[in-house]
Amino acid sequence: MPFPNDAASALPAGTAIINDNGAWCWFQDERCLVDPASRTLLVGSVAAPEGPHGESRGGNIEVAALDLATGQSTVHVLHRQLESDDHNAPALLIRPDGRYLAMYAKHKTDNYSRWRVSTRPHDASEWGPEQQFDWTELAAGRGATYSNLHRLDAESRVYNFVRAINDDPTLMVSGDDGTTWRYGGKLFTRPKVGYVNGYTRYAGNGEDRIDLITTDHHPRDYNNSIYHGYIRDDAVHDAQGRVVSKPLIGSAGIDQAALTTVFEAGTILGGDVLTHAWTVDLRGRGTHLAAIISCRANDVNGVLTRDQVLDVDDHRLLYARFDGTVWRVNPLAAAGSALLPHEQDYTGLGAVDPYNLDLVYVSTPVDPRTGSTTPRYEIYRGRTRDAGATWEWEAVTSGSTVDNLRPMVAPGDPGVHAVCWFRGTMGSSQAYGTEVVVLT
Repeated sequence: MPFPNDAASALPAGTAIINDNGAWCWFQDERCLVDPASRTLLVGSVAAPEGPHGESRGGNIEVAALDLATGQSTVHVLHRQLESDDHNAPALLIRPDGRYLAMYAKHKTDNYSRWRVSTRPHDASEWGPEQQFDWTELAAGRGATYSNLHRLDAESRVYNFVRAINDDPTLMVSGDDGTTWRYGGKLFTRPKVGYVNGYTRYAGNGEDRIDLITTDHHPRDYNNSIYHGYIRDDAVHDAQGRVVSKPLIGSAGIDQAALTTVFEAGTILGGDVLTHAWTVDLRGRGTHLAAIISCRANDVNGVLTRDQVLDVDDHRLLYARFDGTVWRVNPLAAAGSALLPHEQDYTGLGAVDPYNLDLVYVSTPVDPRTGSTTPRYEIYRGRTRDAGATWEWEAVTSGSTVDNLRPMVAPGDPGVHAVCWFRGTMGSSQAYGTEVVVLT
């Protein structure tokens, strides 16, 4: 697997490499954030054996810290050679005392959620000892995956959303900003279909509410719709504010179909039948939200067993906007064929700017300006003036000799606009030669 090099694939102006070996999945957050107190950008990732120093570094859980004033970056290791898998990327949170909390888990291969806290405020160079939360008895030894950290100041509580019991979205809670944790209950549950249950993305306002969008199951196994609700006052609400589950803490979980449907499988947009949706990104606060959804267009293959490969050659990214009352879904961009032959619903993904819902970044091998196919996945910036009905596009990368994948826009400081992605060659979630880049 070739590794990218600057001579072969020049960086756009204003872009810097901050980690020469790293990637991430998209169901952990925040994977990147800005600390406004120290003017530092933090980006979590997992190193692979195919990258530089992979023989001794593959599987490292890492945090790259970029000093936005000097442009200097340093990579810090949270756990050496935990597992070579992009699903293990750490979620990051800035505590009220200024210290950083990082949480990470393996990809369903053991039963632990792990965490560390930085020893000094606003400084990622040293971390306290690793702690572990054991899911073995709760999850019947089926493993834990993903970390999603959100603090609600009104509750003085931190939530960590994990895929655990029955492979459902499950929660841990902490009353001391991540120093200790306890089991918090289940968010959703259903009889499992195929690999796992709902894939959930979260967007917290930091004060009293955590919004979320979720699927039915894995799109490989089920023709997913997408649902929206939010957590507030120890209850789960639908989009209109109706309580659908209370209390949340200690809940056995509810069927996610009790929430508000954002996207219904089989929706027709522009003459295309859209199916098998997946949650990509969710940003905003409360009554003003924007989401990116991926789906298949005009798929005639249906659902096959996991060891079969679908010929899915037309994916789409959709943009969904919530005005406090109604979700409206519009086409965003063509996303091409499957990114990986054995993961027929993987795309290059996209991200919404957390401080400007009219601004998005997408990774695609189809130029949204012309509809023409490009040799590699490129990054494009899109702007809308009508809540997503139409888009104006410009290329962030072009003429690349390697793929540019999974963009993120870092939250934390409205005055800092930092876009992160990784570029290189990806063979699977466990094998990739990619480096982390940032555009500021």
